[in-house]
Amino acid sequence: MPHSHIPVIAIDGPTASGKGTVAHRVADRLGFHYLDSGALYRLTALMALRRATPLSDEHGLAKLAEHLPASFSGGEILLANENVTQLIRAEEVGNMASKIAALPAVRQALFALQLGFRRAPGLVADGRDMGTVIFPHAQLKVFLTASTEARAQRRYKQLIDKGFSANIEDLLSDLKARDDRDTYRAIAPLMPAEGAHLLDTSHMTADEAVEEVLKWYAHAK
Repeated sequence: MPHSHIPVIAIDGPTASGKGTVAHRVADRLGFHYLDSGALYRLTALMALRRATPLSDEHGLAKLAEHLPASFSGGEILLANENVTQLIRAEEVGNMASKIAALPAVRQALFALQLGFRRAPGLVADGRDMGTVIFPHAQLKVFLTASTEARAQRRYKQLIDKGFSANIEDLLSDLKARDDRDTYRAIAPLMPAEGAHLLDTSHMTADEAVEEVLKWYAHAK
């Protein structure tokens, strides 16, 4: 199958909108590959924190991203051979990732890496610029959102379930700050792609959102 004919479903949205859960389940249902683009930025952030690479060193951060030894296996995220699935979900890593994602050199370094995930029989990619920048010709584009309060509650539950401590007021504040950074950054700001289906998941279960996306994809083929 020619590379350009491999179907892509691009699912974008803000932090804790549910896009990761929905994208992963859609990929499973269709038997497609899955790309968690946010994990690539979190992996870069984790490496930067471990190596004490400062935000001011854009070139150094881009080098980390360019040679990122990242892989996804059975729902686990690996950095070289280390399972860092839980580590990269820590708020410190997430906040660093949001700041790193605003750096043009880092985004450019990760661009080709993300394109490489497009393999037969298809790809479901989630992130913040999948439909606008990385896969602008995706067969289906979805912009998932939810109220800040609903997203904070989801993030709180995720963190508590994974054994992290969390404070709901701090999470609300962090989400609003991260939304501002993502929405107003100069490079690839967070916004719905042209032609994207808008899906507010504030009062939806993940399964309901998955069914909606699958219905749209059936009509898009």
